[in-house]
Amino acid sequence: MSWLSSSQGVVLTAYHPSGKDQAVGGPRGKGREEATSSRKYGQCTMNQEITKVTEKPPFDRSGSQDSLDELSMDDYWTEVENIKKSSENRQDQEVVVVNEPDEGELEEEWLKEAGLSNLFGESAGDPQESMVFLSTLTRTQAAAVQKRVETVSQTLRKKNKQYQIPDVRDIFAQQRESKEKAPDGTDLQSVRTDENKHQGKDDQASSLVVGEKELIPLVPEEAPASETDINLEVSFAEQAVNQENSKEKPQKSKGNDASLPNFRLPKDKTGTTRIGDLAPQDMKKVCRLALIELTALYDVLGVELKQQKAVKIKTKDSGLFCIPLTVLLEHDQRKVPGTRIPLIFQKLIARIEEGGLETEGLLRIPGAATRIRNLCQELEAKFYEGTFNWESVKQHDAASLLKLFIRELPQPLLSVEYLRAFQAVQDLPTRKQQLQALNLLVILLPDANRDTLKALLEFLQRVIDNREKNKMTTMNVAMVMAPNLFMCHALGLKSNEQREFIMAAGTANIMHLLIKYQQLLWTIPKFIVNQVRKQNTENHKKDKKAMKKLLKKMAYDREKYEKQDKNTNDADVPQGVIRVQAPHLSKVSMAIQLTEELKASDVLARFLSQESGIAQTLKKGEVFLYEIGGNIGERCLDDDAYMKDLFQLNPSAEWVIKSKPS
Repeated sequence: MSWLSSSQGVVLTAYHPSGKDQAVGGPRGKGREEATSSRKYGQCTMNQEITKVTEKPPFDRSGSQDSLDELSMDDYWTEVENIKKSSENRQDQEVVVVNEPDEGELEEEWLKEAGLSNLFGESAGDPQESMVFLSTLTRTQAAAVQKRVETVSQTLRKKNKQYQIPDVRDIFAQQRESKEKAPDGTDLQSVRTDENKHQGKDDQASSLVVGEKELIPLVPEEAPASETDINLEVSFAEQAVNQENSKEKPQKSKGNDASLPNFRLPKDKTGTTRIGDLAPQDMKKVCRLALIELTALYDVLGVELKQQKAVKIKTKDSGLFCIPLTVLLEHDQRKVPGTRIPLIFQKLIARIEEGGLETEGLLRIPGAATRIRNLCQELEAKFYEGTFNWESVKQHDAASLLKLFIRELPQPLLSVEYLRAFQAVQDLPTRKQQLQALNLLVILLPDANRDTLKALLEFLQRVIDNREKNKMTTMNVAMVMAPNLFMCHALGLKSNEQREFIMAAGTANIMHLLIKYQQLLWTIPKFIVNQVRKQNTENHKKDKKAMKKLLKKMAYDREKYEKQDKNTNDADVPQGVIRVQAPHLSKVSMAIQLTEELKASDVLARFLSQESGIAQTLKKGEVFLYEIGGNIGERCLDDDAYMKDLFQLNPSAEWVIKSKPS
């Protein structure tokens, strides 16, 4: 999705080959010159005016809600100074100012990204395609959708659009009618649309169902077993509604691991779903639901998340630095098919690790600015030719080049679209809600950005694992890396010194959360997976109904078709037994008796035991058990998934052992 918050518009900075120490599009006061010089080509900033940030603000930081207590922000401001020095004498950049979008334009863009564009525009007269989708939404999600549909409808009426504009009340009325007329008698979730939707006696817990299996309890019936449990079975926004009465106080970070809760995922008998486990068509649905859920969560918590449409800027189409990630990966994949992380990014990390992660001040101590500039030029010329001499790159130089690569991406690693949403995480009241928002934001990142971010966070954790020798704790690393990921936003703020410090502390804390909880952040919440299952089930019903109608017109034996369809997955398989296919193994098929304790790992072990010694070793960790079809497109199973519980959730699925696609 292409949006971002900004009160003054957006300033996008791009490479300007004939720059003469002047930024196009703004005055040239001394403060502006110094601030602009800190910005390398290929970055984006969020406002027209830029405030000079060169020193740690002198105000008393103890009053900040994001105070890092005993930890000073020296590392953060030192890194800002290092970035400024590394940018000196570089060619200046063109500054492009983007005007604020018209009223309603942002909401239109949001609805398109959420897959609900047919609720307005030329197709608005027939919104039936969205009815199934709307029927799977929680109350808070539906409220977020309705709020934006109302804004778009009002705007279109003002603009006197020629096509039909449905009344938002009619859209949600059709949804309620679809609930009452469900062909199989299944009670679809109702959507409350009144302003006081979270109050009153009728706020009872409701859920979505597939067959007899409860999927999405909208309101938890009881508190989680532990304060450190992350509940992935209930909508985050719905959890926030329930917590309003308890008035849970924010959990402030004190800048060390011990001060942050030890969040964990409760065991799920149907297995944990991680990013990369689902088929592309289901992942697309996950992203749409994650966008709606994130918006609903921010709405419930009263955190404003205005949007700004991102724009395309002219960038280099070759080289290493200041190249869009997607362009860089397209080039790299021609050299190394299947690679998901830019080769230069991988090589810089490898070079740092070759020097040993015990080096004191690793990532904090910069390389010499002149030497870094020369290395950049040499890398651009020789990297892909394979003639670059990596022995000439010192460890601190490699670390500086890695940070430079991140900063000089034409659009931020956290994406233009969602950088503001990442920044707003600091405004959420509790650590758990901050973690929930980050989870949704990671899901929403483009694949290239998400994969590269994951590689970065894993590397940073390896650095932190050596903190006893390198003196780089999680918070030290977070303060050094935060300016490199958030700088185009932080330095673009028009604010006083106190606000600048709060933003600096906030981004450092967000970076801290990203590093510490990275294992949790790449998990797809179960309530979202269950919503996808519900959508697939309802779509299958529509498709089957259409197919039966077609077959009847074609004079086929309808009864024969129905009988064949019913028995497709039950042929030759006794009750309580599943047939698992493994087309690439020695044993290509096996009937497996379901028991209470049978896990996906047990099924894999039975097949791999049929392989020869060497083949068994090679296959272990390379092949996985998949759930395919039924109410899911395709899902790679967690080793700890209990097969009987999963079979009850998706009795029409096929079970296949295969390798993950590259």
